[in-house]
Order: sequence, then C-alpha cells, then structure tokens
Amino acid sequence: MQPQLLKIESTPDLVDQVYRSLLDAISEGSLAPGARIMQEDIAEQLAVSRQPVLQALRLLKKDGFVLDAPGRGVLVAPLDVDWLMQIYQVRSALDALAARLAALARFRIDPKLISQGRAAARSNDVKAMMAADAEFHGAIYAASGNPLIAQSAQLHWHHIRRAMGAVLQLSTMRETIWDEHETIANAIAAGDALTAETLIREHGEDASRNLAGLLSSALQPAFTPTALPA
Repeated sequence: MQPQLLKIESTPDLVDQVYRSLLDAISEGSLAPGARIMQEDIAEQLAVSRQPVLQALRLLKKDGFVLDAPGRGVLVAPLDVDWLMQIYQVRSALDALAARLAALARFRIDPKLISQGRAAARSNDVKAMMAADAEFHGAIYAASGNPLIAQSAQLHWHHIRRAMGAVLQLSTMRETIWDEHETIANAIAAGDALTAETLIREHGEDASRNLAGLLSSALQPAFTPTALPA
C-alpha cells in the first residue's frame, strides 16, 4: 500500500536559498527592524515564484526574525536587547569552556584567521566581518574536542549574527576585536587555560555591553530597501 503524501511545491534547496538571502539581508541591515517585506517584491527580486518565498517567510517567523504585519506582508522583527544579552551570556559560557579545553590541548589557531579577520575589519563588508568572527570562534569550538559546544552555540547563532551585524555597522572599534582574538589565540597556544578562559569570557561580556549600549541609543528606524544584496 502506497503512502498518501502531499505534493512538494518547491524544492527544499530553493526555500533554503530564499531563507538565507532574506536572513543575510536582515543580519547585514539591508532589511532594517520594522521594514515591511512583501512576498511579490521578494519573489521578483530573487527571480523565484511566491511559493518558496512564502515558505521561507514562515521559517523566518518561526525563528523570530519577522512578524506578521497589519494588512499584507510581514515586518522585520525589532532587536530585543534583553533577549540578545541573555544569548550572549550563554555564548560566553560556551566560549570559556571551549577556550579552556583548547588550551589544555595547546591548540594553535591558524595565523591566517587573524590576518583575514583584520582585513575584514578594515573593510566595509559586514558579511565578511561576521564570517571571519564565526570562523575564529568555530576553530576554538572544534579544538575543544567536545562537539556539543559547537552544536549548542549553533542554536542561537543566527540571532548572534544579527546582533553582530547591527553592532559592526555602528561600532568604530572593529580592529580592537581582533587584538582581543589574537591575545586569546596566544593564550590557547601557550596552554594557559585559565588566562584563555578569562580573556574569552571578558571578550563576550564586553561584546554584550557594547551591544546593549549601541542598540539602546539607536532608534532602529524602519525603511524599505530598494533591492536585496546579491
């Protein structure tokens, strides 16, 4: 007896591509908090049908990145500073554990990661800056030898990425972050577990305070972009 399955209207890969394109735009600020998202406009800009856009928006709504709008369409969800600070608390704890374990293994972070991070910080490419930061922390997670650390951090990564995007657009201390990263990497390579753990925890706490200060002072104005980034 054959099972009765519903016809799939769009391939999961296409829905994922639309989801990631919209999430990139939200994280990088092209779609600002409060911006209205219309299915028809997005479908036209991405050259896809409305169906994958609708499915992607449903996923974004479930994940807390968009909200239902009065009338038609949805709005980009506002940045909840309190919620983001709670996420950073969890991330700081995970980072501290990962750094301590990586230091016990005397792991050496590839110097190219630091160089690439500094180059990204000097650019105006927010996406590249976020990618470099993720690669640095990901290297420490991998070096910890505990796969649950990376899995746990990944649960809220997209929200952290969005907060990071907002901060990087407003902050003038981008390269300072990589000074801290290099100091953390040196402590890990030296096998100084206590220092590595302390430094990365302070790094996360500083990021949380900067986030709160920058976002609390910003009005988060809403605007509708003319086009999504390619």
